[in-house]
Amino acid sequence: MSSKKGLKDAYSLKTPKDNINLYKIWASSYDDDFAKKNDFRSPSLISNYFSQYSHSMDFPILDVGAGTGLIGEEMNANNKLELDAIDISPEMLQAAKLKNCYSKIIEADLTKKLNIENDSYGAIVSAGTFTHGHIGPNALDELIRIAKPNGLFVITIHSKFFVKSNFKQKFNEIKNQITNPIYHEEHAYGNNPDKDHGQDTVFIVVFRKK
Repeated sequence: MSSKKGLKDAYSLKTPKDNINLYKIWASSYDDDFAKKNDFRSPSLISNYFSQYSHSMDFPILDVGAGTGLIGEEMNANNKLELDAIDISPEMLQAAKLKNCYSKIIEADLTKKLNIENDSYGAIVSAGTFTHGHIGPNALDELIRIAKPNGLFVITIHSKFFVKSNFKQKFNEIKNQITNPIYHEEHAYGNNPDKDHGQDTVFIVVFRKK
């Protein structure tokens, strides 16, 4: 089976098993076939907004849906931050591990309860994970649980998926657990965009756990 995949494949996912199967095939070429080809901007946007909103207590950091480590490359080129990676795909995590930008690699299904202690992380970052066929708003419950009080969240949510999966209702449900979210709408892709999804936008959502 060819490893040549693209945006259409990513947007067609429906279940965690679909994710495992696709990224098993795609892991070795994902950075070239997806990130570089489509000028995937979300990891650098997350890194920039994290720098804008973070302070010295926002550690350790968990990269949720880390994939091949694109956020890790942006945030931790010099390996100075305590940054962990979590993803459902062992093949993608192996690619991330080879970049030497993570302190710990965690294989887990983000739609289920995580084997991580309460109040473990000072910050949660994520790019391209809250989107079609990946994880929905209910995953926020576990992420809030494992974040420290006052822990910083800087995550992308695909703008159409935000509406389709009713993230607005979810944020209303958890409003007593978090600060008021700040939304920055940005284009997910830059140069050489896909004709169907190249103009897609994401919300960079920033908030803290109370």
